[in-house]
Amino acid sequence: MKIKNKGLAGFLIIILFLVSCKENYTPKPRGYFRIDLPRKEYQKYDSDSLPYTFEYPVYAKISKDPLSPQQKYWINMDFPSLNATVYISYKKVKNNLDTLINDGHLLVSKHISKADAIFDSTIYDPQRKVYGTVFDIEGMGVASTYQFYLTDSTEHYLRGALYFDTYPNNDSLKPVINFLKKDINRFISTLKWKRK
Repeated sequence: MKIKNKGLAGFLIIILFLVSCKENYTPKPRGYFRIDLPRKEYQKYDSDSLPYTFEYPVYAKISKDPLSPQQKYWINMDFPSLNATVYISYKKVKNNLDTLINDGHLLVSKHISKADAIFDSTIYDPQRKVYGTVFDIEGMGVASTYQFYLTDSTEHYLRGALYFDTYPNNDSLKPVINFLKKDINRFISTLKWKRK
């Protein structure tokens, strides 16, 4: 069979081509950036202006809390490459230890509405006189997944909380959260009080 009209033949070929190339579009799942975690290495922080010393990672920066300049013992442990900060506050104990500990628990309880689970671990180190609790808060939209308070029960009370400067999508942040938990645990295990 011969097609006499070449224009009609070309038109039919284009139609067949368009019909045969029908593609079913499937949306791709949302991707996340790969996060390169730094190598663990620690250094001691011992400032004359603070009533405590500790070890912290070399990839972190210690700074005074700019939002609370009147609190001279409050610091931030910033992790610029990971977009995270551990906010550390300090208060002198003056017959108010129960109130300070209750405040620490109250701040953790503010995350209950978003939390799937809250695990607490007791810190008990009589040799260094460091006692307290670590709170591991699990949940997709929890703003602060790791918090703690430490005290010597007579003079010093210190509280810390890990926050990210991003929307709390904790499934995708899980590797970074686990990485920073080790750094916070190192802070806790090396904390020493100084007399002021």
